[in-house]
Amino acid sequence: MTQASVLVVEDNDLERQITADTLREEGFAVEEAAVGKRAMELLALSQFDVVLTDLMMPGMSGEELLAKVRSSYPGSQVVVLTAHGTIDSAVQAMKTGAFYYLTKPTDRETLVMTVAKAAELSNLQQENLLLKRRLEGKFEIEGIVGQDPAILEVIRLVRRVAPSNSTVLIQGESGTGKEVVAKAIHRLSPRAARQFVAINCSAIPDNLIENELFGHERGAFTGANERKIGLFESADKSTLFLDEIADLPQGMQAKILRVLQEKELRRVGGNESFRIDVRLVAASNRNLAEEVGEGRFREDLYYRVNVVTVTLPPLRDRRGDIPLLANHALAKFGHLAEGRVKDLSREAMEVLLDYTWPGNVRQLESAIERAILLCEGDTIMPRDFPQEVLSRKTPGRSGDRQRGDKFEIPPDGLNFESFERDLILQAMEKTDWVIAKAAKMLGLSYRTLQYRIDKFNLKRGEQSRPPSSSEAK
Repeated sequence: MTQASVLVVEDNDLERQITADTLREEGFAVEEAAVGKRAMELLALSQFDVVLTDLMMPGMSGEELLAKVRSSYPGSQVVVLTAHGTIDSAVQAMKTGAFYYLTKPTDRETLVMTVAKAAELSNLQQENLLLKRRLEGKFEIEGIVGQDPAILEVIRLVRRVAPSNSTVLIQGESGTGKEVVAKAIHRLSPRAARQFVAINCSAIPDNLIENELFGHERGAFTGANERKIGLFESADKSTLFLDEIADLPQGMQAKILRVLQEKELRRVGGNESFRIDVRLVAASNRNLAEEVGEGRFREDLYYRVNVVTVTLPPLRDRRGDIPLLANHALAKFGHLAEGRVKDLSREAMEVLLDYTWPGNVRQLESAIERAILLCEGDTIMPRDFPQEVLSRKTPGRSGDRQRGDKFEIPPDGLNFESFERDLILQAMEKTDWVIAKAAKMLGLSYRTLQYRIDKFNLKRGEQSRPPSSSEAK
């Protein structure tokens, strides 16, 4: 397990030594610098998770050092130390990017806890930066953003199937990015030079869908004054994306099946069929296999569209991607504020990590877009988010709860607090002390788990122990 690294910058030799020794005793890897210039030299040589700096120093001030670290070493978090008389300066430092400020003299517990939290955020940001660079390389597909293994598998699958002509079924909840994946498949295919054609089947009334898909001949019905080209024909030698295919009426499902099997099309009111070459990509937020079982979707069409299935995970199951997705949305919508809004505050990011996002990536992007429009400075704050996100309340979903997690209380009872502590410790150890991952494992929010870690004063290296009857009340 890697030690968190801290650079202590303090011109008072005694205070610097006490602070550095305290952090070393708590397991941090610590370097010291008496002035800002020396701190910059050390930063050029090594990467530090946390820079702990005094504000009032000769030469380069703590504020100047903060600005240099923020611009040159964005993976490092800065905690400022200040005397009571300079608290206003410390608050100003927070506004310009410091993780937190501590007033002198600082008690040991507060110092260690603050530096530990800063190091955790630093690790998360560094991991995101690394994976972002990987995504910008061979793992990148435009529009698909994430580092979760499930998303990397989606990217791998898209790259494998895109060059073929096989039909693809994309499954996932609303807002997970099914159309983004469909466009990526088209863009990476030999058909990319032609226009991608898409339709949301649930948005077209049943009595109009055939006309939209197949077109019609002049005089086919009252008002058909001229020939109309349908979407299948428009997508000839290209890709047709049928979103929410499960919402198609059964009669239309049979006609689509015929087009896929025969590769022929007949316009409404036409007497002749003609050949077309269309690659079909379909999507649904329902489980199509279950729809077949319930008799609402044709089994033969299901097997025709389900040659390859790409399944998109909900955002709540890849919470570690939230910082990356939030920053992606910030860059995407930054033009709405003419580039003025450049960052999200630590508190704002914690709010995003705490929420369970029932609307998935689409809802997250909408929240960031709104925040950019309402933000009064250059950094998004929690107040810029919608109330539903701030409240952290999410409508319950049936079937979310895992089955098979029933726990039997021993006949002699147990010490619930000790049991809870050990469960949290086990989760933290299994996830290498990444709170977001441990929270997901326990089914808790980020903030709730953080509170309980603080409550039990849990630290790396502590041993978990199974509950036993000896802990019985």
